[in-house]
Amino acid sequence: MSEIKITPLGAGQDVGRSCILLHIGGKNIMLDCGMHMGYPDERKFPDFSLITNNKMTLTEYLDCVIISHFHLDHCGALPFMTEMVGYNGPIYMTHPTKAICPILLEDMRKVVVDRKGDREFFTSAQIKECMKKVVPVNLHQSLMVDEELEIKAYYAGHVLGAAMFSIKVGQLSTVYTGDYNMTPDRHLGAAWIDRCRPDLLITESTYATTIRDSKRCRERDFLKKVHNCVDNGGKVLIPVFALGRAQELCILLETYWERMNLKVPIFFAAGLTEKANNYYKMFITWTNQKIKKTFVQRNMFDFNHIKPFDKSFIDNPGAMVVFATPGMLHAGLSLQIFKRWASNENNMVIMPGYCVSGTVGSKILSGQKKVELENGHVVDVKMAVEYMSFSAHADAKGIMQLIHYCQPKNVLLVHGEAAKMEFLQQKINKEFGIQCYMPANGETCTISTNPDIPVDIQLSIVKKEQTEYDLQPPDPKRQRLIHGVLIMNEEGLKIVDIESASQEIGMPRHTIRFTEKLVFREFGAISRTTDKIAHVLKNKLTDLTVEVLSENEISISQKRVTVRISPVPKSETEKEVATTWGMEDDELGSFVFALLLTVRK
Repeated sequence: MSEIKITPLGAGQDVGRSCILLHIGGKNIMLDCGMHMGYPDERKFPDFSLITNNKMTLTEYLDCVIISHFHLDHCGALPFMTEMVGYNGPIYMTHPTKAICPILLEDMRKVVVDRKGDREFFTSAQIKECMKKVVPVNLHQSLMVDEELEIKAYYAGHVLGAAMFSIKVGQLSTVYTGDYNMTPDRHLGAAWIDRCRPDLLITESTYATTIRDSKRCRERDFLKKVHNCVDNGGKVLIPVFALGRAQELCILLETYWERMNLKVPIFFAAGLTEKANNYYKMFITWTNQKIKKTFVQRNMFDFNHIKPFDKSFIDNPGAMVVFATPGMLHAGLSLQIFKRWASNENNMVIMPGYCVSGTVGSKILSGQKKVELENGHVVDVKMAVEYMSFSAHADAKGIMQLIHYCQPKNVLLVHGEAAKMEFLQQKINKEFGIQCYMPANGETCTISTNPDIPVDIQLSIVKKEQTEYDLQPPDPKRQRLIHGVLIMNEEGLKIVDIESASQEIGMPRHTIRFTEKLVFREFGAISRTTDKIAHVLKNKLTDLTVEVLSENEISISQKRVTVRISPVPKSETEKEVATTWGMEDDELGSFVFALLLTVRK
């Protein structure tokens, strides 16, 4: 029996400041290191004292840090942790995330330090030093952090470069999703992961109770509202993050403006469009198939109707549409424009994504008509406020879909509101019959798990049977036999031929007895052979739960075919093994079980 421990330092029954401590197989991993946009004080960063109070430095305690994507609620505290708290270990993220992270961190630093005067923040030099510690990873690349800890990145959709991460230590495994989207959009593909059957899936749950309506209906409604507003001479503010939904909505408005031959100006925050285009060109392989195919002929991000925005345009008369950052109206240009336009009832603000509690975006979405800002200034909100979910997070259906894909043994929810998490927790328990956890910040959740053990099958056994099957047409009247001896020793379980078994356990081959006979009505490829063997083991080893893997998950090397069985048998001595199998000690030899598979074609 092994344990996995999880302690959220952020995003535990909360959205924002994602930072999850994972203890697995004796290793300590930090999953994301974000900041909370709703807090101007020390609460904006994770509470690292939960680690340093143990009289260990972060570098001593952590084996590595993994960053899922470049959004600030997932990476915003990283320079603070490395340069001010003192973490010097490895940090892993994808290549696009490494390229874009420092740009967004610097934009945030300018707002917090240069405009708000916060001197307890990190500097530009510290951002650069932090990024020197980053080790970039490729999709589907298995990377060994040390001799025992292995990580692997999967495509998460959501934003350019976002990844889900598989973490393995020995036979224990965890998948951390970060933020992900199970639905493809105009410039990114859908999240994907194989059926890896982790001991634990740690998933975001931002939209735990939401089932989104048709994307086409949502887009039509968005275009209608924007068009009606500008037709009446109003101004439309669309707060967005620099990369992600911004590009998605720009493509949508660009094609609509072209089709309707509209002349109303559309603006994007100056400088960000050019930066975004450069990154999409650099990492074109991370976009969807349509963008990849058409990119050579026409850059989808070279817009004809969308121009750079200058602050002097804020008070220009007449209709206009402006994309401005950041997306939650908590600071920066989007907040400046909001303050100037909010008192005019002809204007409109469209919030296209989730807003963290405490931000101006969250306040106006809750219906507040007077919003007090940090400096005590009160804004009268007379402009129309619309929420249209173009968020790139998975909805409740998408979360359930991911669980179905990877088939975890346990699920843990983070990055969501407590009440919504509880609803999803019950749904997961009911539909999948597995334990689901939702720890609060600072609360440690301990999950007991039985690790998988491999059963190694001698490849020559499988190949011999497969060759005969390929050479001879199926004959339902004829039985064919697969002979194998199942051996249990300190290395685990394996199935070998009689000669190999005799040599390994030092028994004459005539003393090795077959103890199990089953007849199967079909036989196919190598993967089916392993399925049948797993079925036999399940019938014989009643203490075990056997998981039969699908064809693309069978691991075939030059020496063996591998089937995974869980959990590890409790039997440790020869006598216990004999009792489990209902045999006398002298029948077993040296931890040997004999197995005869009878296959009917």
